[in-house]
Parts: sequence; structure tokens; C-alpha cells
Amino acid sequence: MEEKQNRYVIGVDGGTTAVKAVAFDMTGGVAAVHSERVPVEYGERGQAEQDMESIWQAVAACLRQVVAELGDGVEILAVGLTGQGDGLWLLEGDGHPVRKAAIWLDGRAAERVEEWNRSGKAEAVLNTTQTTTFPGLAPVLLEELREAEPDAIARAATLLYCKDWLRYRLTGELSTDFTEASRNFLDVRTAAGYSAELARALGMEEAIGLLPPVRRADALGGRVSADAAAETGLPVGTPVGMGMIDVAVTGNGLGAINNGDGWLILGTTGFVGVLRADATARSSENSMVLATGRGTQVLEFFAPMTGTPNLEWIRSTLGLEELTWGEIESMARTVAPGSQGVIYLPYASPGGERAPFQDTAASASWMGMSITTNPAEILRSVYEGVAFSLLECVDVLQLTGELVVSGGGFRSDLMCEILADASGQSVLRQDAPEAGARGAAVLALVSAGVAVDVKAAAEMLATSLSRFEPDSTRRQRYRAVHEVYLRAREAIRPVWPQMRALRADGTASGDDATGNTRATAGATEAETAPETGASPDATSATETSLPAADAAPTGRQSPSDKGMEGQ
Repeated sequence: MEEKQNRYVIGVDGGTTAVKAVAFDMTGGVAAVHSERVPVEYGERGQAEQDMESIWQAVAACLRQVVAELGDGVEILAVGLTGQGDGLWLLEGDGHPVRKAAIWLDGRAAERVEEWNRSGKAEAVLNTTQTTTFPGLAPVLLEELREAEPDAIARAATLLYCKDWLRYRLTGELSTDFTEASRNFLDVRTAAGYSAELARALGMEEAIGLLPPVRRADALGGRVSADAAAETGLPVGTPVGMGMIDVAVTGNGLGAINNGDGWLILGTTGFVGVLRADATARSSENSMVLATGRGTQVLEFFAPMTGTPNLEWIRSTLGLEELTWGEIESMARTVAPGSQGVIYLPYASPGGERAPFQDTAASASWMGMSITTNPAEILRSVYEGVAFSLLECVDVLQLTGELVVSGGGFRSDLMCEILADASGQSVLRQDAPEAGARGAAVLALVSAGVAVDVKAAAEMLATSLSRFEPDSTRRQRYRAVHEVYLRAREAIRPVWPQMRALRADGTASGDDATGNTRATAGATEAETAPETGASPDATSATETSLPAADAAPTGRQSPSDKGMEGQ
């Protein structure tokens, strides 16, 4: 037993605003964890960039701290990797960065996306990669910088992504996995390799030469080099796994690898996904699709923008910051399902909504209120609105059976209960934290040969599950409430653009109701550390790095417009 407790696997999660390293023991417990903030540099033309060397140094610091906390006489079995996706991460022939990484939030190429939509290039990308074009997509950024910075692009020898860059610094090996390759030139329909035909259609045949080999996510990505060992404290030769993009990796920690397996995550944004036999089996043209590397299997998913910031916002707006999340839930529980007729549309992201419908003008609102409406009813309506948004994705993707959930938002028992009652399906919650790093660690155990497959590795790191069963009476109530929710949204949707225009006009004027000039804050990363316990942790689930599957955003994007990263 003592030998088993002295063996650890480390998962590294390279998020957009923070990176972390988590050590798991062989019972699935968290033995050590350390995180570091990493800045995003924004420019006037919508640029969003990060210094690649700084990201590596932050990860190295996390690993040093975790290794030190584990102490002497332990065996580190492997290191697993995940991280933010998309953007343009370029290396020169000597392995040094060509320039700072233009990350997935970058909006400088918004006009180019419109050009691609008109010219047919965007359609070519969609047909081959099943990816909707947006400004932070690697091929778009490559063309943008090829014109703006030709000398820099001429020095590029390799195009990779965040976790691939971290693996290169750990091992000296250049490679990527199928989920990341799906975001540039991989033919997702066959998963047989990069598409030279797509490169020709985009007028960038030379890009194929920049792409690294594609390997399975559970393959060995290399071993810790002597230089990396000196920087991180890891033993030389420690196996390093290939890993996956952040949005896809959590399913591995849940043991979801078979066609039909699905899972939900609730954090800064939401995630509802299901594994399909191939791309032709997708259920919606609005969904996103990634190849998994298991034959033609793909992950089809929605990443709604309506996550835990809704709950944090209403907590602040109602002046409840001094209450714990447990106390807030108790307050919401004093109200019956349906919130006394109060309907909350949870589209509070500045970027609108992208799943399961697409509308950049989508806005949050309450309907059905009166002078008798009280704070507890408003509070419960927010819980219900967020759950309804996820339920709609579940319905479109046709997820049946038990709903497996994880992420900070699902630490809330009330959220799990509402989802179970509204869907009529059992909800199983993974109770342990660090879902993204755990998924990366699961893959790494297979990479290192410690586990024979992902299922076995997931069982090694399995944690307790809480079960929430639907109540038949509340189910009938929520059927009626959900129908009103959908009809209310369609009723108000035609005026969303005008509402957005009014909001923009008010911001531009800079005047408050008294005529005084009001300062307006720019979009910045959330600096508030997440709470523990029952808090709907705004950074613990999908701080999604994948984009909105709708019209291209213009100018600078707020980090609250995230698709998937972090877990």
C-alpha cells in the first residue's frame, strides 16, 4: 500500500490566464497542486498575444513546486499535458519561438474571416475540418501574419499549439495530437492525415510543411530531457504523454471513450459533448467537431457561453457576497421549481451565444417579474436558466441515459438536481476537482505503459460519484417551465440587436444617470481566485479555448467570451 502511495502521475493544464500542475496518487487523490498566472497582451487592433517562453517558465515553476511538495523517495510515473487550443504558435528551425503566440482570443483577422466567408475559403475549411472559421484559427492567422509580418513567417519551421510547445520544452520532440490537428488542416472526415487539397484551396501550400507529425493522444510524446529536468525538478527520462486539447481531455478522466459516451462540464462556459463513430453522424450543423485519433471517431460538442459567471453576477448584484454558496443555495431552495413564474435567459456573455443556437446579439434578461418578486425567486431563476441552456444542448445532441457531469458549477447540488429534474435523466457527478489535469494524467498513464488503455487508467484515478435522480413531479413542472423559457426567448430575440445597440450607445457616451462622466473598464482576465467548496468555480471547467461557431467577432474579444480551456 505504501509503495502505491509513493507513485504519482502529474497532469499539466496550460490555460489561457493561468497554468497549473497537479500530482495525483494512484488512488486518484490530489497530492500536490500549484498554479501560476500568465498574462495576455492585448493590442488596439484586436491582438491577443502571449509570450511563449513566459508560459514555459510558469509551467516549469509549477512543476518545481509540485515535485518539491512530493518530496524524496517517490516515483513520478509520467507527465500528462493539456492546454488552450487554437491560435498561432510558431517555432523557428532551432526551436525558438518566431514571435509571441497569437492566441485563440486574437481578433485582428476579423475582416479576413469575412473575406473567407465571401470567397469560399471558409466553406473549404468547414468541409474538410468540420470547423467554423473565426479570427483565432491557425490558418486565418497564418495568412494574416504572412501579409503583415512576412519576414517573421518566412522564419517559421513548425506550427503547433500550447500543449505541444510545453511538450517540446520538456522532451525536445515536435508532434501534435488529432484534436489539435483538427483545428488546422486535418481531414476530420477520414482522420487519415493533413489535407494538401485544403492547403491549396487556401493558397498556402507551404503550410503543410510546417505541420508536425500527428499521434494518438495516449501515445508516448517523449521523455524529460536533461535540460528540462534541471528546470522542473522532474527526473531525467520521465515519460511525457501526447495529451489533448483542453475541451476534449476531461472525458478521458471520466472513462468516456466509446461511441455514444457523453459528458457535461459547467465552468466559465458550458460544455456538452458526445463521441460519434464519424463526422457524418453529427446531429447539428451548429456543433463543433474534433477527431479523437481512434479511427474515424469524433467528438461532437456544444460550448454554450452561459456558465457560472451568471451565478457570480447575480450573487454580486443582489448584494450576497458575504453569504457562502451553501447559504445562497439554501436561499434558492426556499422557492418552488419554476421560480414563481420568473424566467431567466442566461445569455450574459458580452460575446452573445453560440450553442446550441448562434446569435452574437443574445442578451440576458428576466421575464415574468412583478413587484412581488423577491431576491430568492430571482436567484433560483438563474440556476434554472443556466440548467435549461445545458438541457437544450443535451436535447439537440440526443444524449440519453445517465448524464455524467463535472466542473465547478456542478459542485452545486441544486444545479445537479435541477438538471436531473428538467431532463428526466439521472445525473452522475465526478466529485473530485482538477478534471482537465486528471484527464491529461489518465492519458499519460497509458503513454507510459502503466495502464493498458484509457479505461484502465481512468479506473486507476477514479474518484467518487454523486448520483442525483429525477423527481417525477418536478419533472412535469419543469417541462412546462422549459417550454415557457424557449417561447420567451423566441419572443424577445428579434429585439436583441436593438438592445445591444442601446448598450453600446450608453457605453460610448460615458455618462451615468446624473450626467457625470463614467469610466468604462476594458476587457481583462478575471483576477478573483475561485472559491472552494460549493462555489460554482468560474475557472474550473471549460475556460474554453475553442471559438464561437458563429459570425466572426470584431476587434478585441473579452476573455469572458471563451470557449473551452482550463478545466
